[in-house]
Amino acid sequence: MCVELHTHSVYSDGTATPAELVHMAVERRLKGFALTDHDTLEGVPEAMQCGQELGMPVISGIEISVKHREHSLHILGYGVDPKNQVLLDWLARLQEGRIERNRNILVKLTKMGLLITEEELAQISGCGQAGRPHIARLMQEKGYVSNMQQAFRIYLGRNKPAWSSRLSYSASEAITMLHQAGGVAVLAHPGMIDKNMNVQPQLIRELVERGLDGLEVFYPTHNSRIKKRLQTLARKYNLLCTGGSDYHGDQHGRLFAGEAGGICPPDSIIVELLERLQYVQMRENKEEHSA
Repeated sequence: MCVELHTHSVYSDGTATPAELVHMAVERRLKGFALTDHDTLEGVPEAMQCGQELGMPVISGIEISVKHREHSLHILGYGVDPKNQVLLDWLARLQEGRIERNRNILVKLTKMGLLITEEELAQISGCGQAGRPHIARLMQEKGYVSNMQQAFRIYLGRNKPAWSSRLSYSASEAITMLHQAGGVAVLAHPGMIDKNMNVQPQLIRELVERGLDGLEVFYPTHNSRIKKRLQTLARKYNLLCTGGSDYHGDQHGRLFAGEAGGICPPDSIIVELLERLQYVQMRENKEEHSA
């Protein structure tokens, strides 16, 4: 049986609500689910409530954009307390950085004759936080580009004319914060960092030294060679092996875990993840009481 531990909802750049995603997990008879919106936990209570009502095990989750040396990475956090105020305040600074970056991007696009207003951006993002995917969608709707991929390729991608950087924490800061909030830290889609897998051994060693707990081994773009290399590294450093589809919505062309033709991360992941969470939480409590 499968689990789905990497999804995005309307609270970041997905198109489904947290409850709709949980219903999808139930319909596919999955054994576990996590919502991992970008830099926000806003949708987690809805997902957990729906999971409780439907009998679907739901683990709180988040995906945080971080920096490590020259690398832009994503760290998945699982099992964090969604009401932890220290974590929420820490995330609020990231969200403020997103707002500032969006404004900078819109100014650059306007100078190129591509007019998108903050009001339009707020409307299309709905209850979630706006980001480059929403800007790309507006560009497509207005006929500035033929599709969202073209928007990123020509305007919004790194070092393109409308590119703007934003506040980003270090990987070490993110790992520490996730631990303090009772969670574990997993490197998202590590095979995408370097498809030849030349960079990952050193990078993962450095992240393990900073407290990394796991690797997202099961991922749509990871072929068998990449998965085997990642599993070898996970065994070497006693890391969790997690997995998920990175589902954003049907129109994004990626299948939800458990669908025909999609990935099927094994349900043994849930047992191992819960065991690691228990260990991390006991360790954090011990350190808190000894401080």
